[in-house]
Amino acid sequence: MKTIENYLERFIFFSRWIQLPVYLGLIVASLLYSIKFMIQLWHLIKDFFLMDENSIMLSVLGLIDISMVINLLVVVFIGGYTTFVSKIAFDGHEDRPDWLRKINASSLKIKLIISLVSISGVHLLKTFIDIHNIPLQDSILQIGIHIVFIISALLLAYADKIMHSHDTLEDK
Repeated sequence: MKTIENYLERFIFFSRWIQLPVYLGLIVASLLYSIKFMIQLWHLIKDFFLMDENSIMLSVLGLIDISMVINLLVVVFIGGYTTFVSKIAFDGHEDRPDWLRKINASSLKIKLIISLVSISGVHLLKTFIDIHNIPLQDSILQIGIHIVFIISALLLAYADKIMHSHDTLEDK
């Protein structure tokens, strides 16, 4: 019976590799977003002298938005892979991101929600800049979504703090 249990546990442990195609797909999505970035940058360069200040600002915020989404994808595919699938062996590599030293499921969630709040903030800023062309209902909805992201981030950070302090107490 112990042999069956050992095989079952190995199978369960090996099943973490099912996530690999997901992380590879996110890398492809990053590549596609990079192409989108370059297209938008080309339009900004090409049309720069025909654009007013608001149009330039909206275009630049669009580039920032794409950059932040790519950063989010990088956190998810590197952090997720390292946390849930397999450690990446680049301890001595000079380009290893500092945040990867302290990554775990909890810190990954915090990084994700902070990224979502930041991306939502950029979208909200774009709405405020172009407020005359955005329906009031859409603006209110974006504000509501942003507030929900902020509250979620605060609650997640608070829950993480409680769990961390609880773990510290158990260690003593």
